[in-house]
Amino acid sequence: MLLLFLAACSRTGNGTPIGTRHPWTQPEVLRVDDWANPNSLNPLLASNTSDNFLAGLAFDLLVTVDDKGNDVPDLAATVPTLANGGIAKDGRTVTYHLRKNVKWQDGVPFTAKDVKFSWQAVMNPNNNVVERRGYDVVSSVDTPDPYTVIFHLKEAFAPFVDTVFGESDDPFRVVPEHILAKYPNINRAPFNALPIGTGPFKVVKWVHGDHVEFVANDDYFKGKPKLRRIVVRFVTDDNTREASLRSHSADLLNDISFPIVRDLRSAANVRVLLPGSPAYESIDLNLKRPPLDDVRVRRALAYGIDAASITRDNTYGAADLATEDIAKSSWAYDPNVTIYAYDSAKAAQLLEAAGWKTGADGIRSKNGKRLELQLVYGQGNPTSQVIGAEVQSELRRIGVDLSIKSYNYTLLYATQQLGGILLGGKYDLGLYAWIAGIDPDDSQQFMCAYVPPNGNNIANYCNKQFDAAENVALHSFDRNVRKAAYAKTQALLAQDVPVLFLYYPKRRYAMNPDLQNFAPNGVSEDWNAWQWSI
Repeated sequence: MLLLFLAACSRTGNGTPIGTRHPWTQPEVLRVDDWANPNSLNPLLASNTSDNFLAGLAFDLLVTVDDKGNDVPDLAATVPTLANGGIAKDGRTVTYHLRKNVKWQDGVPFTAKDVKFSWQAVMNPNNNVVERRGYDVVSSVDTPDPYTVIFHLKEAFAPFVDTVFGESDDPFRVVPEHILAKYPNINRAPFNALPIGTGPFKVVKWVHGDHVEFVANDDYFKGKPKLRRIVVRFVTDDNTREASLRSHSADLLNDISFPIVRDLRSAANVRVLLPGSPAYESIDLNLKRPPLDDVRVRRALAYGIDAASITRDNTYGAADLATEDIAKSSWAYDPNVTIYAYDSAKAAQLLEAAGWKTGADGIRSKNGKRLELQLVYGQGNPTSQVIGAEVQSELRRIGVDLSIKSYNYTLLYATQQLGGILLGGKYDLGLYAWIAGIDPDDSQQFMCAYVPPNGNNIANYCNKQFDAAENVALHSFDRNVRKAAYAKTQALLAQDVPVLFLYYPKRRYAMNPDLQNFAPNGVSEDWNAWQWSI
């Protein structure tokens, strides 16, 4: 059930060889410029990869994944499997044996009660968690002793170990019961600003809108961290982040844009890292908003947008053309899915058939209403800005009047409860980046039950046939059965077109070459943060 990721590609420009510290490097201090400003430092309230990066420095999972795609124990002492009896033969009981040498950063011992409480917190309807997929399969949790947690499931759930407090698409980390249990909800707990975790680094300061400071947790159960301090600054503009790295005021940039990859690949004293990832970038369509509730219009948009040229011209070799949501690196990828190759004539025919007639100004109308749509994207990303302009021009050719609006990433990806643009359904078309979990499970992106606020199905897509096939994939531990089921789900997505898949991006990092042992696993970065050094 593991994905094997592409070997990471790196390049170090001219300068001091790796192993010799540059004069601008601050020994044992890592300076990170990240792309989004968090709403909270509580790991259960994380809603994007930037939030998860921060969470992974201070908190831990039960099971994580190394840079080769292998499941490895984190807070758990061993990884539950069918072979070792951690997963029952019927798949409905999963038992974790926990490490016995773990303490919270305030000195209180970590126990099974913390895991049970964390599950309860995810399931608490008053908490603004972004999704509950996998957690909602659990019927009850037993803690027969301080170091054993037994999850009883309503039904078998094949991705459980990689989903529940694992490296999923929303990797929730375990939080302390002794601090948070007293609150009816965790949304505004003081803990969220200065949290206490079990992880390798402690949060010591959060200057809202500016930066978070961490110091080493020398009592970390895996060993004393090599870094003494980490400062994560929030810089939404990629050009500003690039300037910081070039001027040596930053050591690490996460999730840089493609133009920055192009610019920094040959830069002196810079290392670019491009690990493979189960990720895609897309244009999501809000099916609740007419005329996007008409599949003919959605298919017309698919034919009217040239994804191949967008990929070729904008990713500079750091992405591959996408055909579906499951990436080529996954065992569940289907090479036979229907592809909407660019064809403006077909797009026009579909719009005509749907009753949209071209007016004197070239824009189509139906029943006196012009075919006007809006595309939203994140501020500060030059690639999104260029893609938006290309899509606007291409759709104009088929009679669609597309306007463009950018939002800061915090608002764009915020939960529905916090007024998020995508999760709140406040959009027509949205440029969207998704990093899946280590398992190919895509249920919470497309199943009916995971329309916001219950998940990340921002397209508001619902197809009972899709749900049926997805349930087969979720309930079987036989990879061949799962692969066939995923082929059906991918065919249905191609048929219904709730999303226009553009490309499969690699994760993109740029760094001071003095940073050592930074080895992202394709889903997240922090699995070995205690080993990083500079």
